[in-house]
Amino acid sequence: MQNLRYEAPETLADATALLAAEDGMARVLAGGTDVIVQMHSDLIEPDLIVDIKNIPELTEITKEGGAYRFGAAVSGKTLMLHEDFNKTWPGVMDGVRLIGSLQIRGRASVGGNLCNASPAADSVPPMIAAGAVASVAGPAGTRDVPVEDIVTGPGQTCLDKGEIVVSFLLPERPPRSGDAYLRFTPRTEMDIAVVGAGVNLTLDDDGACTAARVALAAVAPTPLLVAEAADALIGTKVDETALEALAAAASAACSPIDDKRGTVEYRIKVAGVLARRAAAIALERAGKNQ
Repeated sequence: MQNLRYEAPETLADATALLAAEDGMARVLAGGTDVIVQMHSDLIEPDLIVDIKNIPELTEITKEGGAYRFGAAVSGKTLMLHEDFNKTWPGVMDGVRLIGSLQIRGRASVGGNLCNASPAADSVPPMIAAGAVASVAGPAGTRDVPVEDIVTGPGQTCLDKGEIVVSFLLPERPPRSGDAYLRFTPRTEMDIAVVGAGVNLTLDDDGACTAARVALAAVAPTPLLVAEAADALIGTKVDETALEALAAAASAACSPIDDKRGTVEYRIKVAGVLARRAAAIALERAGKNQ
């Protein structure tokens, strides 16, 4: 690591050019809560670090009509302090508040949490459930990628050489919408999800579910968008029968690993339980969001 080069560009074009031109290992530094740890643990030996915090569009939170866009380098703490965003997307914030400790959230970003590509990342399932779309920039220009398509495997993403995630767009929320994220861990704080579940739904004036998205973490090589679980809710009053069908669909979608933190059978069972509980919270929030 003696030849490590550090760059802090102030424009997106400069950042992508630096990443594209590097022949060795290049890493993006947003909060650094993953990259710095990996370097100190000798898991990676980058030749180039590109610090993106000086690039305005990566650190802004803006309203676009009724939609929200926030930069990939916005810290968890900054999002936590944004009152209207918290009110609009409480389920997304459920996940953000579970990223490490308070000190970690002061640095860590949703962009970094996503691009670290851990199957157990806490902010990713509620972002998927929210229908968030990532804006990706690189030498060939920009493209929009649904968040569920970014991670392709543990530690792997769909980003090409020179590309970075710039921002996330969360759609305008219809009335009577609610979202929630829950995770199970052996400890209450500072732990990695054994299973995580995010649910986002919308009700009509009669209380029937007209739209839903369900996402799971830590039960497959990538975070999962589970269409069958969402289908179990749509067209129902999210009653007991619908919640049972949701839980069954969530469990059926799982392909987890056995490890010291949980068996395959346990993770499959917990996924259904958590998805059901998250849906109940989302339903309650939707009822309050007139």
